[in-house]
Amino acid sequence: MKFQSDLFDTTITAYGEGWIMVGRERIAHNVILDSNGNYRPWSCPDFDALTEGHFAELAQAEPEVILFGSGSAIRFPRPAWLRPLTAARIGMETMDTQAACRTYNILASEGRRVIAALLL
Repeated sequence: MKFQSDLFDTTITAYGEGWIMVGRERIAHNVILDSNGNYRPWSCPDFDALTEGHFAELAQAEPEVILFGSGSAIRFPRPAWLRPLTAARIGMETMDTQAACRTYNILASEGRRVIAALLL
């Protein structure tokens, strides 16, 4: 699927199984994107390796909302992993990664402080 947008620096312009494209750069590793134009690898190799620390890392950026793309299927994080987000009063939505990509583009284009944490 292709997207058409030039509203912000980290627009997800395409995605497929195991990859996304940010602008013209193809990314094939787990990634954290924010609506300030930054993206970086996410140190978590897969869903089963997630810990509370991975979500604490996301909370440090103080977004309005975090979109957690759990891969090709929806997998919900354990409640204990979300303590840092709850303590910081940061909302999080869990969805499959492709849905998280679409939702991220919409929220970021609206100027929202959003982070997408994507397991590819």
